[in-house]
Amino acid sequence: MRELFERLTGARVDASFWMLPPFYTDFGKNIRVGKNVFINHGCEFMDRGGITLEDNVLIGPKVNLITINHPVEPSRRRSTFCAPIVIKRNAWIGVGASVMPGVTIGENSIVAANGVVTKDVPANTIAGGIPAKVIRTFEDA
Repeated sequence: MRELFERLTGARVDASFWMLPPFYTDFGKNIRVGKNVFINHGCEFMDRGGITLEDNVLIGPKVNLITINHPVEPSRRRSTFCAPIVIKRNAWIGVGASVMPGVTIGENSIVAANGVVTKDVPANTIAGGIPAKVIRTFEDA
């Protein structure tokens, strides 16, 4: 699986990288993963704006990381714009969550199942809901 992912992204991945298929992407060349990253099955990464998963990131099943969007104005809606997604060290994205363009998920943070993240999530927080909001903060024991 690592070899296929390297061909898809055009970048080396650490031997600790682990992914369960199926996996979907619209491009692939703008995805970068750190060490000890796990991507569960059924995920879709629309990566034209760039997706970075730092070390020890956990991605739950059926997660959507979407870096492309359309303008709000009807006259411009057929065009698109992109913005990167960065998921910092030790973050965990729960099953079915969607992360929208331009969002950074902070170090150690958790996005709850089915959350829709439209704004940055600070470090050491749990965020969830539609749109996702901070549910609580925590410290590493």
